[in-house]
Amino acid sequence: MKEELSIVYNKNTIEFVTVAIQFCSFLEEANQIDKKEFIDKIIKIIPLLYLKASLLPEEKRWIEEEPETFVTEYDYEYIRMNLTGILGADDDYLEVFTPDMAYSENPINMSISEDLADIYQDIKNFISVYEIGFEETMQASLLICKENFKTFWGQKMVNVLRPLHTLKYRDNPEEE
Repeated sequence: MKEELSIVYNKNTIEFVTVAIQFCSFLEEANQIDKKEFIDKIIKIIPLLYLKASLLPEEKRWIEEEPETFVTEYDYEYIRMNLTGILGADDDYLEVFTPDMAYSENPINMSISEDLADIYQDIKNFISVYEIGFEETMQASLLICKENFKTFWGQKMVNVLRPLHTLKYRDNPEEE
């Protein structure tokens, strides 16, 4: 049984947990910095988090019971609204790489703050389970987090990086 649980203490897992904690803490305290600093830092954290998630060990899924979730609707909205406040009019972006585009002639309007809150929710639930320290639930949460990375929030990270990159490097004479 101990061999099966060793992925929770794997070097790549520990590095992912470390970056995941930094990501969540950064979003929780983002309202203390200005837009320029927020964008500068988030475009560095997202690729690092993506890299660390992609290096998580592969494991066969065996979960008797789904781990508890910790992020409430209030927590989610707190993060989303803070980010909306920071980004203002720059929160919305057009997304063309979505399955819904197959049925639409127009790009789909998306929100940086909502995408980041979605990512936050999954990662915060994961690290909250990890902090409790029960190996079986840690493993289950890790496997769910890795699966969700592959099917949900990994793509959101890639999508949201594009508009953030544009905001960081666009010519903006008003800010000079």
